[in-house]
Amino acid sequence: MAGPIAIPPPPPGGPQSGQTTQKTSDVIGTFRTTKLFKLGKPDTAVTSLDFDDSGEFLLAACDDDSLQLYNAKEGRHVKQLLSQKYGAHLARFTHHATSIIYASTKVDDGIRYLSTHDNAFLRYFKGHTAPVTSLAVCPASDTFLSCSLDNTIRLWDLKSPSPQGRLNLSTPHLAAYDPSATVIAIASSSTHTILLYDLRNYDKPPFATFDVRRYLSQHAINSLKPDWTRLEFSNDGKSLLLATNSSAGHLLLDAFEGSLRAHCVRSQQPLNLRAPPGVPGQLGQGDVCFSSDGRYLIGGSGGDRDAIVWDTQGQVEIETKQLKPMCGLPCKSRAAVAEWNPRYNMCATADKEVIFWVPDEHVGLKPP
Repeated sequence: MAGPIAIPPPPPGGPQSGQTTQKTSDVIGTFRTTKLFKLGKPDTAVTSLDFDDSGEFLLAACDDDSLQLYNAKEGRHVKQLLSQKYGAHLARFTHHATSIIYASTKVDDGIRYLSTHDNAFLRYFKGHTAPVTSLAVCPASDTFLSCSLDNTIRLWDLKSPSPQGRLNLSTPHLAAYDPSATVIAIASSSTHTILLYDLRNYDKPPFATFDVRRYLSQHAINSLKPDWTRLEFSNDGKSLLLATNSSAGHLLLDAFEGSLRAHCVRSQQPLNLRAPPGVPGQLGQGDVCFSSDGRYLIGGSGGDRDAIVWDTQGQVEIETKQLKPMCGLPCKSRAAVAEWNPRYNMCATADKEVIFWVPDEHVGLKPP
């Protein structure tokens, strides 16, 4: 068996180790695949990825009703957890590395709180009457948000099976906490808006509403099928990513004003992407994410292979606001789901397998 992965230390602003810190900007273009984990069956697909707070473990939910746990630091598969009765999607670590939450995909629309140590349920969170479309764990406490096709957002505490709060909105399919855990953002695809709430007064009207209609194509506005797939704040809280399946690319917004910073276009015409919330098809959680320093986006190329990187500080075309990828990251597999490690300069992508990426000092930039 291969030895542990030589994971570079975190970028500035992240937890430090005794090693010399590598800036993400110095290594981002040299990321290469270092480990590939096959799943149980060739047609099994990963639907979500999540790293724990320490960056040591990675959790993958799969459409064969399994949860796969990996040690990212040692580069090995740890265990498989089965959820054959209820299914599993949007699996998230709590702030305790041995306990997770995830959404059911069958039987009911509940959220399950599971101990990975002994594969025992700790609690059930019931209330949603349609599939859950987003789960977001609060960065600062043992609370979390859930969005659902039942047009509700619910705020939960891990210590209680009953929701602590509820919002009724039109198609609130995606949600995210800002890094300070004082603001929650909720994306409503049918109204083409992102709503910002003060977490301390979430029962009050939003303090800001970003209308993104003017940044969308007429086709996207008129379409009855939503194509929004992920909502995420950058770690510095200055940017807000609205990931889409659109050929126009992902929307990079100013988190304070809601103004468009860039259309992050893919290197290839997007085909066969995972279905957005509310649309029939293979589940996913968006194919792009921020790097831990908040400067870069890493995600799928749109095609059947390779990942790509955008530099959010790169040159944006003045008229179109397009931001093209700065480089490509070669891989024979599709990056259908992507997640960045919060503690180390590494990331993971997945489709029919789970892939770990770390910098390789012996390679140069690959054109996108």
